[in-house]
Amino acid sequence: MTPDFTKDKHFQAKVIVAFAMIYVVWGSTFFFIHKALAGFEPFLLGAIRFSTAGLLLLGWCAFKGYRIFDKSTIIHAGLMGLLLLFVDNGIIIWVEQFMPSGLVAIMSASVAIWFIVLDKPNWKTNFRNLPIVIGLFMGFFGVVMLFGDRIARAFDASERQANITGMTLLLLGALAWTIGSLYSKYYGKTKAGGRNNSMVGTAWQMLIAGVAFAITATARGEVTNFQPSNVPASAWWAISYLISMGSIVAYSSYIWLLQVRPATEVSTHTYVNPIVAVLLGAWFAHETVTDSQIISLAVILGSVLLINWDAYNLSSLFTTRRRRFAQLRERARTRATIRASIPAPSDGLSRGKATDRI
Repeated sequence: MTPDFTKDKHFQAKVIVAFAMIYVVWGSTFFFIHKALAGFEPFLLGAIRFSTAGLLLLGWCAFKGYRIFDKSTIIHAGLMGLLLLFVDNGIIIWVEQFMPSGLVAIMSASVAIWFIVLDKPNWKTNFRNLPIVIGLFMGFFGVVMLFGDRIARAFDASERQANITGMTLLLLGALAWTIGSLYSKYYGKTKAGGRNNSMVGTAWQMLIAGVAFAITATARGEVTNFQPSNVPASAWWAISYLISMGSIVAYSSYIWLLQVRPATEVSTHTYVNPIVAVLLGAWFAHETVTDSQIISLAVILGSVLLINWDAYNLSSLFTTRRRRFAQLRERARTRATIRASIPAPSDGLSRGKATDRI
């Protein structure tokens, strides 16, 4: 019993750490992508980031003795890498060149809606679970509230066409991310009992996406135009962070979570990431946090609580209280029944006892 309990505690700790990575680290990547774009063109940025991360992770897997070259793993990883990283992340990097990061975060948050719409095996569970449905739409509304001021500025007439194009691309990117994530959850699992590991598939996803980025960057002339001496130090630090924390740590955590937790629960990172973006903006860019933003943060956190209602077993709190109340009522009824069943003393006995007392 003790080893199982320890194993459960260890697993729960891993889940908590993995969620912290996709909540906090991915929220910060919007900020660091913007910093990296000051020295790297978009597709070259993706090529360096994902190729380096993929090679490092693949080397680590080889060192651990995992089976690296497996045809099935590479094919599945290739499809997931193109959908999750090349299409969606490529769109995010591209759009951040001319759109506010707040608006990018809003459209990225639509992933959570796509998850509940496209996750067909869990339709019955999700659509019959009122807290999940309310939480998903409440979270999206909270994100829109969070960046309400930025949306108003973004729809200035001079920028309207560019923003509409960017928003359309981000919706397509969110759809690609959802499809790739669901494919990873249901079809991208490694075979049990083999010498393979989920990290091998994650490494191939990043490496294949990096190759796709490199081909695109070369075709666009970004490679020939690149001058390392012109890249500021802040951009080098930013891309190093994106490689180590954004790709190797956070992305690996995301792929693992998809295998062990419900997809709708994992998708809540798209609601929490904007909160991190707001805090980074307040700390490093000296942006003010308004009362409406504080309210919207509370709405977002409430939505995450609702979506994770079953995961946190919050209904048991109310069930326990109802059960205790029912037990108290039952005890009260029992006492009343016992009292009613006790016969009342006769008049003669009562008078006798009264005489004795006199």
